[in-house]
Amino acid sequence: MTSVRPYSEVVIHGWWTPSAHISFENYVEVLENPLYDLSRGYMNSFIITIPSTIIPLIIAAMMAYGFSRFSFPLKNYLFVLILFIMAVPQQTMVIPLFFMMKSFGLLDQLAGLILIHSAWGIAWITFFMKNYFSMLPKEIEEAARVDGASYLTIFFRIVLPVSLPAIASAAAIQFTWVWSDFFFALMFIYSPDKMVITQKVVTIKGEYHIDWGLLTAGSILAMLPPLLIYVFLQKYYLRGMIGWASGKG
Repeated sequence: MTSVRPYSEVVIHGWWTPSAHISFENYVEVLENPLYDLSRGYMNSFIITIPSTIIPLIIAAMMAYGFSRFSFPLKNYLFVLILFIMAVPQQTMVIPLFFMMKSFGLLDQLAGLILIHSAWGIAWITFFMKNYFSMLPKEIEEAARVDGASYLTIFFRIVLPVSLPAIASAAAIQFTWVWSDFFFALMFIYSPDKMVITQKVVTIKGEYHIDWGLLTAGSILAMLPPLLIYVFLQKYYLRGMIGWASGKG
């Protein structure tokens, strides 16, 4: 309730009072005030999060299908490498990533964060989708091959449609992780007009005092997109998780 009450009322009466005056001025303030400019942070977060979700989904799905259906040299070693990438803490990669971003001119660029999040997402989504593809029956794919369908046709026309629960699960998780990221954004984004929503929320905190109404309003706005994603994709998310655990597509 703090987000919909004036600052003076919060200070005097605490977090709630029966005579609370409900107002959405805090939400308007954090979105429109140039000091906070959460609307710019929203746009930057969407610019980063959407491609950072779509790109690894496409690449990882194709990689996972290859790992689950084909044999090729160094297959097991490459998959172990993917598991290793998943296990590496983000903090240990900051220094080499910093120099890489600097050498490519991607420091303080939204494209740099898109590349980082996409690369990190490819590893875990490949692992996730490989397990899902491995449980799918091969009979339909084999019948399609007999009819002359190419592997790409089988992948896009047969495999992907029946894998929508797993794809939706991976998309929801990746979207939430990228949207909620603060660490990489703090390390590689410095310009106020390029900051993402998680960075913008931090700027609401004043140096000498905290307006809890503005801070809670900004926090609620920041967590709203992942919450909506989960609400709308909950059915697919649960189906994907249950299918992965039980061995049913």
